[in-house]
Amino acid sequence: MEARDPELKKELDATLHARRDLGEEYDSALVESFLEKVGERLDTTVERRVRRQLAEERTTAARSPGRQRSADSFGERFGFGIITMVLAIPLSAIGVANADLPGLVVTWLGIVGVNVAHAAHAWPWQQRKAGRTGSDWED
Repeated sequence: MEARDPELKKELDATLHARRDLGEEYDSALVESFLEKVGERLDTTVERRVRRQLAEERTTAARSPGRQRSADSFGERFGFGIITMVLAIPLSAIGVANADLPGLVVTWLGIVGVNVAHAAHAWPWQQRKAGRTGSDWED
């Protein structure tokens, strides 16, 4: 039998020798002791693998520019929308004062156009285009 962990193999050999020396009365205690050591070994291995997996996920997330951009995009769009609405009041007044209803329509078409242009960078097909830079230096 080939053991992956030499220390665990030593523990098993020691447990089997102790069983021979102590007799069958101590079987359950020896088995429980060995299983506890195996459990500790498994816990250590699983913990190490989970830490490694989390580190890989964090590294991938940190290298991915799309994830960072999407996290900020809602707040950025919301703030931009609030600012344009605040500015829409004086712009509407100026448009109505200078050209009546056509001035108001042109003003609001401009406000809507600016908001649409700003929100366009968050559209999925725009993000795919932005992600392809064509550089040989990137992964």
